[in-house]
Amino acid sequence: MTLIVGLGNPTDKYKNNRHNIGFMVIDQLIDDLSPSNITKNSFKGLLYKKNNIFLLKPYTFMNLSGESVLAVSRYYKISRIIVIHDELDIPLGRIKIKHGGSSGGHNGLKSIDNIIGQEYDRIRIGISRPKEKENVISHVLGDFAKTQLPCVNTIIKTASQLALDLSKSNIKQIQQQYPAKKNYCSE
Repeated sequence: MTLIVGLGNPTDKYKNNRHNIGFMVIDQLIDDLSPSNITKNSFKGLLYKKNNIFLLKPYTFMNLSGESVLAVSRYYKISRIIVIHDELDIPLGRIKIKHGGSSGGHNGLKSIDNIIGQEYDRIRIGISRPKEKENVISHVLGDFAKTQLPCVNTIIKTASQLALDLSKSNIKQIQQQYPAKKNYCSE
């Protein structure tokens, strides 16, 4: 069983924020797969299932995402976890894949790391870093610019397919199939 987690913040206020790119990818997977909805309050999120794949949008807000991941992974005895999240240090248009490692200051990852450890795969979607350090929070919690939406839509579709491919394969093969230096928006 594989759990694919998209990180984001619930409510319409955050819906189109850069920080919610993980939720956007899960929404794309829901559209593509038409999974069954699983309702259980203890999961602290929206959970869907299609065959051996679970899709999770934690509704604990970013800083407590690990609680939802733990609840689902324990209940279903999940063997593999893939987390999709925004990444400031990667330019918009690029996606990187890695296993484990540091949270890099990402509060959603910190929460997951503190609760279940670092042994999970990560799909890191670039949102670019603002030029001024003091603008990081407003950048992350800001919406994508209208001019960026075609790129964002391409990235969401690519990341959703990547997540499915990763759920069926090992990370080394997927890293070759989806090279980190490729810009999906410049084709």
